Amino acid sequence: MTLRARLQATDILVAPGVYDGMTAMLAEQAGFEALYLSGAAVAYTRLGRPDIGLTSVTEMAETMALIRDRVALPVIVDADTGFGNALNAQRTLRLYERAGANALQVEDQTFPKRCGHLSDKSLIPTSEMTGKIAAMADARTSDATLLVARTDAIAVEGFEPALERAEAYLAAGADVLFIEAPRSGAELRGLAAHFAGRVPLLANMVEGGATPIQSAEDLQALGYSVAIFPGGIVRAVARTAEAYYASLRQHGSNRPFAERMFDFQELNARLGTEAMLAAGQRYEKGGG
Repeated sequence: MTLRARLQATDILVAPGVYDGMTAMLAEQAGFEALYLSGAAVAYTRLGRPDIGLTSVTEMAETMALIRDRVALPVIVDADTGFGNALNAQRTLRLYERAGANALQVEDQTFPKRCGHLSDKSLIPTSEMTGKIAAMADARTSDATLLVARTDAIAVEGFEPALERAEAYLAAGADVLFIEAPRSGAELRGLAAHFAGRVPLLANMVEGGATPIQSAEDLQALGYSVAIFPGGIVRAVARTAEAYYASLRQHGSNRPFAERMFDFQELNARLGTEAMLAAGQRYEKGGG
C-alpha cells in the first residue's frame, strides 16, 4: 500500500521520529507502519546542535539513504524550507526522492529556519511558499511522493491567518497539511473541523512544546490522519546517555548500569547479525 492510499484509511497513521538506521530498524521492529525523519533529530544527534537551520540538504539526504538501506517502511522526511528558494526546493525534492523518501515536509519559515516550538520565527510571503510547493510538485518523478505543506503562521500571524495560508498551500498542490504548534485543544479541534474531509492533516507532538500532548487515539477522534512524534527518541536516548556516562564515570564499570543496557548478544540479535553472516557465507560459496 502506498503512503497516499494509507492516508485515506480511517485509522490514524503514527510515525515515530528516527534519525539513523538503528532507530529506524527498532521502530520497524516495534510494528510501526511509517517513520518520520526529523531535521531536528539529525541536528541534535549528528551535529550536537539545536534545531536552528544548521543541518544541510546533503546531510539529510545521506541520512535518508542510510535509513532506506535498512528499512522498507514509508518515510516522511523533513525538508525544512527546501533549503532556499523554489529552485533549491526542487533540488531538495530530487535528492530526497533518489534517497528513498516517500513524503517531503516543506515549511514557510524564512531561511535559516528554527524549530517550530521556538519563539521569534519569521515567515516568507504566502505567494513565495505556494511557488515552492508548485515547483516541488513539478519536480517529483512519481505522484506517489507526497508533499506535506507546513505553516508556522499560528505563532507569527495568528490562527486565522494560518488557516488562510494552509488553504493557499492546499490549492497550490499540497497533499497533506501541517499547521504547526496549535496552542490549545480548541485550536487543534478548530483546524480539524476547518479541513474535515478535504485533506489529510498532520499533528506534531513535541514533549514540552507549545501544543498540548494528545494520544494518537485522541487525534484520530478529532480528524487527524497522521501523528508524528519527531524528537521523542532523541530526548529518551539523550537522557539515557547522560545517565550512562555519569554512571561509567562514577564507577569505572558498566556493571551498575547493566540492567538498563543491551548486552553484546542482545544487540546483535536485534541487528540480525547471524542472518547477515549466514548470507555472506552463502554468497562466498557461490549460492544465492
